Amino acid sequence: MVRIEQETLQLLVGMHRVVRHLRRSGTATALHPTQFIALLLIADEQPIRIGTIAARVPCSQPTATTTVAGLETAGLVRREQDTLDGRATVVVLTPAGAEMVSAAGRHAAEDLAKLLDRLTPEERSLVLSAGAVLSKMADGL
Repeated sequence: MVRIEQETLQLLVGMHRVVRHLRRSGTATALHPTQFIALLLIADEQPIRIGTIAARVPCSQPTATTTVAGLETAGLVRREQDTLDGRATVVVLTPAGAEMVSAAGRHAAEDLAKLLDRLTPEERSLVLSAGAVLSKMADGL
């Protein structure tokens, strides 16, 4: 049991250090991390309701509302009437939001590639395949 605890702690610390490095390198843009996560989620699932954003980020409904308002003020997203339920609104990317997502993806890929270059081919393969598993795990939150 101690070994599993050590391995999970090592994974947690390693992920935090990589994310912190990428954030400092400018990969994650000037947005707050919650805004950045929400923006990527909107890009993947648009049109999307704020309640769904709250559930998937995850964060509270008021935090999701504030996050979307900030992204809207920045011109990155806009709210539209839900075509399935006229009483509700959905969030979609603007062209500026789509460009930010695209640019952030390019920068992240470049920065992460530099980190992956430090690894052996086997280690790179292991890290890259873990990405899909981590995404699956995060989707279950």
